[in-house]
Amino acid sequence: MKKASITLPKKAKKIRFSLRTRLTLLVGVVVLGSILIAFFFSALIGRLFPAFAGIPQIIQLNLFSFVVATVSTVFLSKIFFDPIKTLREGMARVAKGDFTVHLETHSSSAEIREVFAGFHMMVKELQATEILQSDFVSNVSHEFKTPLSAIEGYSALLAESEPLSEEQSEYVEKIRFNTARLSTLVSGILLLSKIENQSIQTHCRHFSLDEQIRSVLVDTAEEWEKKHLEPEADLEAISYFGSEPLMYHVFSNLVGNAVKFSPEGGRILLNLKKEGDRIRFVIDDFGPGLSEEAEKHLFDKFYQGDSSHKQEGNGLGLPLVKKILSIAGGSITAENRAEGGCRFTVIL
Repeated sequence: MKKASITLPKKAKKIRFSLRTRLTLLVGVVVLGSILIAFFFSALIGRLFPAFAGIPQIIQLNLFSFVVATVSTVFLSKIFFDPIKTLREGMARVAKGDFTVHLETHSSSAEIREVFAGFHMMVKELQATEILQSDFVSNVSHEFKTPLSAIEGYSALLAESEPLSEEQSEYVEKIRFNTARLSTLVSGILLLSKIENQSIQTHCRHFSLDEQIRSVLVDTAEEWEKKHLEPEADLEAISYFGSEPLMYHVFSNLVGNAVKFSPEGGRILLNLKKEGDRIRFVIDDFGPGLSEEAEKHLFDKFYQGDSSHKQEGNGLGLPLVKKILSIAGGSITAENRAEGGCRFTVIL
């Protein structure tokens, strides 16, 4: 006996139109609808307001068609182009190094949803690459600490050993100088790595900001006196609650930068004042200022805009400053001064 077979109806496939097809169809509908609506309103107004009957029908049709088409186009552009605007804003944030961007879309278009999904995948991969790079640099830097300390120690012993020839002394001095540079770089990387893993300030207490800035000027006196610079400080007495060591790092870096780029015999202007619930610190130098390229990448890790000062830094100072201020809920901006030189503004 044969078994009865039951044939189930196949599920009908949902017909999908591409974004281009839908846009074309909608434009066609808008054009046709505009004409039909224009005819309707033209006839209606002709009956309700006989005074308008004298206006040629072609003018009435053009006028009503224009109004209907404009309203419809505004509506359509919102549907199709708002997601593109959102995506553009998200991409601008990613270009500035923000890899935490997450965009929402309620578009019914599969193409737009796929673009957003691709964007999120890209951001996720960039974030993973950034973390991998930071971890690698941090781990390598940590491993460098011990051998660097050994090299520094042995080079110091060499310098103090039996009288060396002029050539030997020069070699030892070069070893000590470059080891110190590398040690400073490693310390900067480790500090940046530590700060990047923080989300809040730790070991906070009340301290005097103006006194801290004066301490920075005293501690860097040898540097600015060597260039015959004249620091001019206008510092309002302000008490601040935060991490004293980290804020010291901020001010010492900014003062060091101003000294580095100031011309011989120039000036450095420092100003600290309270503005409502905010604190503003401004430091001006009279150096060469910032190039357009430097303004874009000034706070990028390892970026050094002025190659003539590469021996004096490692490109980590300003990224550290920005990260510290970000944790403290503050900000920093840099701009060229009309009178020449550069201005850094810190807001706390």
